[in-house]
Amino acid sequence: MSTSLHRAAAALLAAALVAVTACSSDDGASDAAPEPVATVAETAADDTTADTDAATTVPAATDTTTNATDATDAAADTTTADGAGADGIIEVPGEVATIQGAVDVAAPGDLVLIAPGTYTEAVDVTTDEIVIRGLDRNEVILDGANELDNAIRVVGANGVAVENLTTTNYTKNGVFFTGVTGYRASYITTYRTGDYGIYAFDSVQGQIDHSYTSGSPDAGVYIGQCYPCDAVIDQIVSEYNGLGYSGTNSGGNLLIVNSTFRNNRAGIVPNSGSYELCYPERETTIVGNLVYSNNQPDTPAIDVAILAMGNGILSAGGIRNTIERNLVFDHDKTGIGLVPFLEEDPNDDLPTEDEWDVDCETQKQQPVSDPGGGLLWDSLENRVVGNEVRDSRAADLAVASAGGDISTFRNCFSGNVFTTTAPADLETLAPCDADVAATGWDVGVINVAEWLVEAETRPPSVPYDEAPTPEPEPQENMPDAATAPASPATNVPASIDLDAITVPTAP
Repeated sequence: MSTSLHRAAAALLAAALVAVTACSSDDGASDAAPEPVATVAETAADDTTADTDAATTVPAATDTTTNATDATDAAADTTTADGAGADGIIEVPGEVATIQGAVDVAAPGDLVLIAPGTYTEAVDVTTDEIVIRGLDRNEVILDGANELDNAIRVVGANGVAVENLTTTNYTKNGVFFTGVTGYRASYITTYRTGDYGIYAFDSVQGQIDHSYTSGSPDAGVYIGQCYPCDAVIDQIVSEYNGLGYSGTNSGGNLLIVNSTFRNNRAGIVPNSGSYELCYPERETTIVGNLVYSNNQPDTPAIDVAILAMGNGILSAGGIRNTIERNLVFDHDKTGIGLVPFLEEDPNDDLPTEDEWDVDCETQKQQPVSDPGGGLLWDSLENRVVGNEVRDSRAADLAVASAGGDISTFRNCFSGNVFTTTAPADLETLAPCDADVAATGWDVGVINVAEWLVEAETRPPSVPYDEAPTPEPEPQENMPDAATAPASPATNVPASIDLDAITVPTAP
């Protein structure tokens, strides 16, 4: 979500507040020129097309630190040893001096294998089906020196995988996929970035797994403008961001599972809005996640993160999402909330119910209509089942609007463990397998318009390069990084057995 659009939404929310009293950096492609899931190494080992007898020569560790002012020259350095890549493996810096140089000479199916060291580069990838892998996740570090924009940007290149490395100090994103079919980010650490940590936009058939993100003002992880997305987020940790997860107009076989979202301003926040294509956000499945203490006051944060601060899982204008078997606790607002997203200057009108199933590519070709004013995207037909939610200061479970009749929204709640709801007795009012109650919806409601007033006194954003984001602890390495054959993102996402996922235990 762009910051300006979030400000616009906040302005519309202010108007809603008046009415009640009286009666999201750019996500677009402007940058473009758990146990159920097998590990990447296991997947690669099962690839019978690879030459599993071939041994990889491990590049020697190196210090390739480059001054930020010399980064362009470094990226252009394609000094290449004779025979580099003849075996399908391009060693950095042993055979090619820089990551960018290795990527530029790589062919589909090649592995760019990076020795430990610090690399001050902004790498652009335009070749399909290559794999970029660090030999040691904690010692292969791409450092933008707070001057370079994206650590690794994959622009229209299908099937690219990025594995087992760290990115930090970039003004925009750590790992960024845009306009691709097939992508994977595995065993990635990204921290202190000016926009997102791991960012997939207008891209499908993806997987983000075994990764750690922190210190981004927008979101640690983002998947947006895709339907069906056919993507999985599995076994990640996202903390000390504005939002742990953000997803605008994404969904359709989009799974967020077995992951931890903690110590962000807000936790998991999908939303709808016509400022990006493929609206609305719908059919995101959020299962088996640990979501707690998303009240952090000293992170970098876009406006909506400040507005949404103190919420665990917050569907803002989302439709037909499934939220099941998550453990959610310690939030200043709601544990799980279904709330509106208000858009002041929309590009189109609200999609009708028969348009909810239109795929993204088809919708892009459709004409738009002038709605003649702001839009209220309510959260509709969401299913909240079997979660354990506690220690929420406003409500453990909540449904709200800014003028709509929430009794008609067809959201349902069943089998959750909780103490408080808004409205009161929400599981009685809106059970998942019985009729909705006709009365009682006005008792104990939450006025989300009041959040805007409260946001004015909340701690402001801290610049990403000044925030007290903790240095990440050493993170788990990809198994057999030195020897596993290249496995491009041509058969993703991995299959998830949702039924096998249980409510996680508290830390």
